[in-house]
Parts: sequence; structure tokens; C-alpha cells
Amino acid sequence: MCERKFTIRVPATSANIGPGFDVVGLSLSLYLTLSVTLHYSTPPSLPVITYSGEGAKEVPLDAYKNLTTRVALYVLRCHGIQKFPAMTLHAHNEIPFGRGLGSSGAAVIAGVLLGNAIGNLNLPISRLLDFALMVERHPDNVTAALVGGFVGSYLRELDSAATEAAAVPLSEVLPEYPPDAGEDWGKNPPMAPKGIGHFVKFGWAKEIRAVAIIPRFELSTAKARDVLPPSYSRKDLVFNMQRLAVLTTALAQSPPDPELTYEAMKDRVHQPYRKALIPGLPEVTSLITPQTHDGLLGICLSGAGPTILALATKDFEKIAADAAVIFRSKGIEVDWKILDIAGGSEVIDS
Repeated sequence: MCERKFTIRVPATSANIGPGFDVVGLSLSLYLTLSVTLHYSTPPSLPVITYSGEGAKEVPLDAYKNLTTRVALYVLRCHGIQKFPAMTLHAHNEIPFGRGLGSSGAAVIAGVLLGNAIGNLNLPISRLLDFALMVERHPDNVTAALVGGFVGSYLRELDSAATEAAAVPLSEVLPEYPPDAGEDWGKNPPMAPKGIGHFVKFGWAKEIRAVAIIPRFELSTAKARDVLPPSYSRKDLVFNMQRLAVLTTALAQSPPDPELTYEAMKDRVHQPYRKALIPGLPEVTSLITPQTHDGLLGICLSGAGPTILALATKDFEKIAADAAVIFRSKGIEVDWKILDIAGGSEVIDS
């Protein structure tokens, strides 16, 4: 066999879904797609990368700088494969950057799957997740991107040796390759401990679709985390836990209960602190309700924002258009997409 062709497709994700801060994630029907050709008759060399779609002007095409190929090389080197084979890779991306729709998580999962496919490693889902969590330290987005659907996840308490290994700085897992780095640079990365993350998939009512209302500005996750307090009151934590316990079942009920779900998607842990970063957030989440918009189930910040996620069973365009009017009154223009809940990531041989 002189060459092998395959496609990797990874969905966008929305984390938190109201009260589930750093706990739940939802896969959505926007995709990062890699079209890969391995050239076995050609000596190993750096991949030739092209990129189209969202972020095409921002993404580095150097394999030592591109997040997806750096993650793939990390996985390969953890399994004794030091070099890329000769390879061409085209990435087409539908997921907006810096909008709270899991663009970095998708890139990480794409890289883990790319390394697994190149090396014919046949890693199980649990091990793929371990390697992803060595790079993306929060499980909500990457777990949903990997397995699809509505997912709850947590980081397991590890023994002291595994805890130390999992806490290795990201700079050591994915080092920045200096301009003069040769083939022998960074050949011994830290191995991912086994069983870092665990997850469960919740049910999802077939009637529910997602409306992503996407402001035309970026908000980094780091900046959005910086505004969060170092501690919370018991009252606020109980508020969120009560709603999360209800939400994970409410979204599986068919037909869904709008009043129950709307209240269950409220949050006191992250959204109140991020409202200053996203003009219009308080108004959108309080003025668009099941009473004002028939079919609406709930509305929340998507991940760290600035995207707003509305879950609904009908009148999707009206929900989006009315949210856009509120944002426009604050000087913010938005785009919107009506999305389905997606399946997990796929690797498809051509």
C-alpha cells in the first residue's frame, strides 16, 4: 500500500449548559474536519498542512506550531513513534474561534485521533480521553467532542504518582518548538496516566435543537475564568447542584417541560460574574423566556462565552432574531446558527 486516506470529523461543543460548570458538555453540529493522506512510499517529513473555514487566517500551518499536529506528535511519541510519516492534511473548520463553542477542544480531539490513526495504535475511548486531558485540562468540552451527545464528566482522584504526572505543565506536554529545533528535540514527553477522566452520557429528547447566538467578538477562556471568584457560598453551590440534578433528566423527557427546564438552566457560579464581559447577557437570559417565546426551554452562556445557547423545540429563528435585537441595543452584532445535537468524533477510511 503506497498511501492511506482517511477523514477525521470532530463536532463543536457547548460546556456548562447553565448550572453544570466544568461538569457537562453538549456536542453540536458544527465540525472540524481533517482530510488526511499518508504517503508510505515517501521518506518521513513534516506534514503539508492547508486550512480553510473559520480561523483560516490565524491557524499556523507549521506542524510544530499547529495545535492539532502537535497533539498528534505527542500521542505518537508517547508510543515510541518519533516522526510523522510523509503526510498531507487539509483542515476545514466550521467552529468559530474564541466564542465558547469548543474550537480548541475540537482541535485537541482531532490531534489525539490523528496520532491514533497514524500510529495504528487502536487506543480505546478511555485512553484517547486521557491523552486529550493532558492537553485540555477540563473534561467537559473534550469529552463531549469525543463521544458526542449530552455528557457529564469528572476528573478522577489519582494516586500520588499519577497526580504528579497529570499535573505536568502544559509547556512540557506540548512544548513550544524553537526555530532551531531538530528531529531529536522533545522526544520524551510525559506519558498520560490511565483513567484521568470518566463520563456518562445522558438522554436527550429528540425534539430539542440548539440555537447558538454568536456575538462578533472573541472572549478567551482565560479572561473569562479570571473574573470568577476564588470561593462560593454554600447557598450558591446548592442552587446549582439542585438545578443540575433536575436538568440532566429534564432534557431527556419527551415532550420536554419548558417551565422545569428553564428554571433548571439557571446558574449562580459563572454567568453572573461574566456579564460585564458580555454586554446584553443579563437581558437576553432574562427577557427571552418560555412565556415570551413559545418553544423555548432554556437559555444560557455557552462555555466561557460570548455565545448564548438557547434550547428549544420550535420558533428557533424568532428566538435568535429577538436575541439579536437585544444585543444590537448594546452595540453588539451577532450571527446565529440553528444546530442539532451531534454524535461523537469519527475516523473514516476512504
